Amino acid sequence: MELLEAIMERRSVRVFKKQDLPEELVEKIIDSARRAPSAGNVQPWEFLVARQEATRQRLANAAFNQTYIKEAPVVIVVCADEKRAQQAYGDRGKNLYCIQDTAAAIQNILLTACSLGLGSCWVGAFREEAVKEVINAPEE
Repeated sequence: MELLEAIMERRSVRVFKKQDLPEELVEKIIDSARRAPSAGNVQPWEFLVARQEATRQRLANAAFNQTYIKEAPVVIVVCADEKRAQQAYGDRGKNLYCIQDTAAAIQNILLTACSLGLGSCWVGAFREEAVKEVINAPEE
C-alpha cells in the first residue's frame, strides 16, 4: 500500500477479529514506530506489547472501561520517558517534546497497521496512573 493510500484509508477500528497477530507483523509495527522523528533524536519512548487477555482487560478498565481494548489481539502501550526528554531539553522536553515524539510514533503505528491490512485505534482517554500500575512503569 502506498503511503498516501494508507493515510486516506486508515480508520479507527473498535471491532477486531478473534485471531492472533503474528509476531513478525508486531515487529514491523514496532520497528516503524521507533523510526519516527524525535526532538534531537532522543527517542523518548518505550513500547510495551500486551497479548494476555487479563492484561488487556486491565488496560481496558484503565481506559474508562473501553471494552474493545480487551477484544484486540494485541495492545501496544506507548510510553513517553519524561526523564530522558528532560535530560536533553529541560522542562520543554518533559512537557512538550516527549509528547510530540510519542505521538509521531503512534501515527507510524497506525499507518503501518493500515498498510498491513490491520485495524487499529488510538486510545487517548485513560487514567495514566492506572495504566502505569498495569504495566509496572516507573514514575517518569
